[in-house]
Amino acid sequence: MSPPLVSVLMTAYNREAYIASAIESVLGQTLDDFELLIVDDASTDRTVEVAERYAATDSRIRVSVNPRNLGDYPNRNHAATLARGSLLKYHDSDDLMYPHCLETMVRPLLAEPRAGFALSARGGWPGGPCPMLLTPQQCYEREFLGHGMFFGGPACALFRADVFRDLGGFPEIGPHSDNVFWLNACAALSVVLVPGDLFWYRVHDEQHLQRPDAAYDALPVLDIEWRALSAPDCPLAAEDREQARRNRTFDLARWIARQLRHGRFGVAWRAWRHSGRSIADWVRYLRPPVRHRLAGTPLASDGRYLIPGANAWAERSQD
Repeated sequence: MSPPLVSVLMTAYNREAYIASAIESVLGQTLDDFELLIVDDASTDRTVEVAERYAATDSRIRVSVNPRNLGDYPNRNHAATLARGSLLKYHDSDDLMYPHCLETMVRPLLAEPRAGFALSARGGWPGGPCPMLLTPQQCYEREFLGHGMFFGGPACALFRADVFRDLGGFPEIGPHSDNVFWLNACAALSVVLVPGDLFWYRVHDEQHLQRPDAAYDALPVLDIEWRALSAPDCPLAAEDREQARRNRTFDLARWIARQLRHGRFGVAWRAWRHSGRSIADWVRYLRPPVRHRLAGTPLASDGRYLIPGANAWAERSQD
């Protein structure tokens, strides 16, 4: 039996109420060359029972159960080791994948061998038509000098499996490990942006990010991001690095002020302490931000948008 093109990786922990609809949304894809690998992280409810019921009726589904709870990102990395496909697509066990999701992501990535992975957004990407191939410099320009790029979760990406593994998978530093992954990966690899709004992100009270103390989770990223702007492999030009520091420092100051207004003094104090910035940095970089709508957008030599050719949506070549 030949391996599938795509391994859809669905990690789960106590998602009995949601996993059936998540599975069905994957089975309803217009591109059907995939396996659905469900990796349960030692659930204590009926999640595994529901998953195995679907696996009994569809040979594309495999279920693996961890003997002990690994945690969110360690389990995501573990799931990747079990995948047989040449492409990896994460899909959370409480979300819904729209029928065109895989097809919309797979074809542009296969048509663009220079890209390590494809990235979508919950809405859409500003600054031109998709698919857009971005170099590392353009990725960082879009993130730090434009209106953002590294805000999506794992479900927003389609990875080449070998590239994902060569990068070492996700760092395991908590709920915002994905942000650090984008920071590292996009400094080294070109990325193809594809149209957004490919899945429905369910918000519910059982999610970790809905907890009152969730604001603390993002604090380790502050120092990592600040150091990345000074790293030798940062793809930004020197002048753009300075503007990126000003933009991020202003954003952080505004966020800290918001926490203070809401009485979250502990979060504000820890953000200040763990921001990676010295007093001199705050004095130097606390300036109004400057962002450009077309930052990180590939343009033709005459300044016009690059319009994707037909090959960007080409059918998968047959072996």
